[in-house]
Amino acid sequence: MDFNMKKLASDAGIFFTRAVQFTEEKFGQAEKTELDAHFENLLARADSTKNWTEKILRQTEVLLQPNPSARVEEFLYEKLDRKVPSRVTNGELLAQYMAEAASELGPTTPYGKTLIKVAEAEKRLGAAERDFIHTASINFLTPLRNFLEGDWKTISKERRLLQNRRLDLDACKARLKKAKAAEAKATCEGDTVPDFQETRPRNYILSASASALWNDEVDKAEQELRVAQTEFDRQAEVTRLLLEGISSTHVNHLRCLHEFVESQTTYYAQCYRHMLDLQKQLGSSQGAIFPGTFVGTTEPASPPLSSTSPTTTAATMPVGPSVAGLAPPGEAALCLEEVTPPASGTRKARVLYDYEAADSSELALLADELITVYSLPGMDPDWLIGERGNKKGKVPVTYLELLS
Repeated sequence: MDFNMKKLASDAGIFFTRAVQFTEEKFGQAEKTELDAHFENLLARADSTKNWTEKILRQTEVLLQPNPSARVEEFLYEKLDRKVPSRVTNGELLAQYMAEAASELGPTTPYGKTLIKVAEAEKRLGAAERDFIHTASINFLTPLRNFLEGDWKTISKERRLLQNRRLDLDACKARLKKAKAAEAKATCEGDTVPDFQETRPRNYILSASASALWNDEVDKAEQELRVAQTEFDRQAEVTRLLLEGISSTHVNHLRCLHEFVESQTTYYAQCYRHMLDLQKQLGSSQGAIFPGTFVGTTEPASPPLSSTSPTTTAATMPVGPSVAGLAPPGEAALCLEEVTPPASGTRKARVLYDYEAADSSELALLADELITVYSLPGMDPDWLIGERGNKKGKVPVTYLELLS
């Protein structure tokens, strides 16, 4: 117990000395040992690396998981050393809703069939997203997090220890400076020959004794300064080696960044491939509404990613139904009454929404009414010919539910 009390008193004295030295430095009343320019540059680069690593880590986490509540939940699981539960991606959830909607609305209807196909594609997109998140977390986020929680904590600890060693060194320098000043003053007083008639001999003896005491104090301060200088130099070298290791950290993070880009490229390539397959399926199914009458295409509506440009993309992206269902539009409007339905291929369709005809070549529709529809060779696949009684005209496919 006695040993602990002595150690506690010693630690308190050291802490008080450092606090006094630090306060005097802040007020400009004490000298401060400055580090060399190279060391200061290493410190600045380390701080910059730490700050930007934190920002990149946080924003990457936002990219992989935009939901802040989910990120907090994952953080708590990691701190509790528990396995993070598997989470359904947004694409997979959308696929589930589409599949359930198709089941309830009718899986055999064109809308239901399309919902099922899109649901399968969204499910594959969700699986690709899950793989991307897993790969990016392991290959990119984990190394960044390990640096902040491992290497940087070690660097910070050694920097704090270096700061304490510097305060101890400067305190020893200040103590030695004061001791030398007091010694010089005592020596000057001791060198004066006393007048025994006016001055007591005891004063002369006390002055000589004080000079000897200050000599011992100077020797002690010099010894403490040598020890403090040695400890400071040793700690500065340890900290310097750790700071120079930041270069290796940059190399490691560069490799992780390449792996992140590779995984992101793979993810987007998979998404493009899945959507291209879906586009082909939707194009073939649309052309199969009336077998032998629609002129469909299974070619992609947009060129490959490597050759896509804003101009070509805008020119090849699918658009809404064209007003011109027959070519040329003017001739179609004049000859529409002369059009006769084919011998086979006509079907009944239920109108889903009200539709107002844009011109005399189109047929106005009312929701829930039944009409007869058919297609003609060369027609825009987004349009059909609709008949209701003795009226006929073009109608958009998106406003219809084709019946068997």
